[in-house]
Amino acid sequence: MAKGYELELVHLTKRYGETVAVHDLNHSFAPGSYVCLLGPSGCGKSSTLRMIAGHEDVSDGSIVLDGQDVSWMTPAQRGTAMMFQSYALFPHLSVRDNVAFSLRMKGVDKDTRHKRANELLDLVDMTHLADRLPTQLSGGQQQRVALARALITEPKVLLLDEPLSALDPFLRIRMRAELKKLQRELGITFIHVTHGQDEALALADEIVVMNNAVIEQAGPARDVWAAPRTEFVARFIGGHNVIALDGGKATVRADAVTLAAEGMPATVTAVEYQGASVAVTTRTDGGDEVLALLPEDQFFASPKSPGEAVRLNWDEGRLHRLQA
Repeated sequence: MAKGYELELVHLTKRYGETVAVHDLNHSFAPGSYVCLLGPSGCGKSSTLRMIAGHEDVSDGSIVLDGQDVSWMTPAQRGTAMMFQSYALFPHLSVRDNVAFSLRMKGVDKDTRHKRANELLDLVDMTHLADRLPTQLSGGQQQRVALARALITEPKVLLLDEPLSALDPFLRIRMRAELKKLQRELGITFIHVTHGQDEALALADEIVVMNNAVIEQAGPARDVWAAPRTEFVARFIGGHNVIALDGGKATVRADAVTLAAEGMPATVTAVEYQGASVAVTTRTDGGDEVLALLPEDQFFASPKSPGEAVRLNWDEGRLHRLQA
């Protein structure tokens, strides 16, 4: 499998008439990394992915893969492969023939393409179902076939557009682990579009947070989670409270907030039991909503109800000032 190819976006822009879907993106993707493009619907993440794949034209700027500008190339020429949200399998072809389809289009003989398809079905644990039709498969099985089909072209970069959104929550978590394992084994760059921050945190070496057609913040998953640069990133990545402080704004993680005898006065507005922890939502006298995520035993030692006055406390070292 191909390894160590760098992908770079240079002043990449996409316009649909008057609407700017992607605005002047500049970003380098480290070779062999798992990258998640994260953001709300309409932020430009799918348009970015489709431009990299060659399924959308570039309005301005370029896409450079392995030192070569691929912006003008057809999807088949550029060394990327895309796995679609819908899986888009051919209903009349067997699993094996679905996987081998692109090789058939290139004129590869039947024995060779079937041998290669079998190797990839083995990789995704689907050999035993090679002769079935897509309609005879579960969602998770169809997804594996789509993955094998995308990988048969030996892409330099694999592009995944919300690949887990059609699966039930239990299977989604299992497939997450499998995607990560597969990416490690293949050593190629995966770029995965999602609007789920849990998914991005679980999978990504690097998270690229998009909002309103631009990149708000990019970096290792842990950095983006622990040190959001903007209020948007803090709120979107979740688990953070944004509070007004000395004319600026700061964040404090929900798991760093405690209820104590001293501290910021607030009123409990909601209590939600979450198993290992209890989520206590409060409103400060200044009007900020602050969430405290308390260990279950700590909460029940001194339970609180909506309407009760409390005081919020946190270690000053856990306070993170926002840049913008």
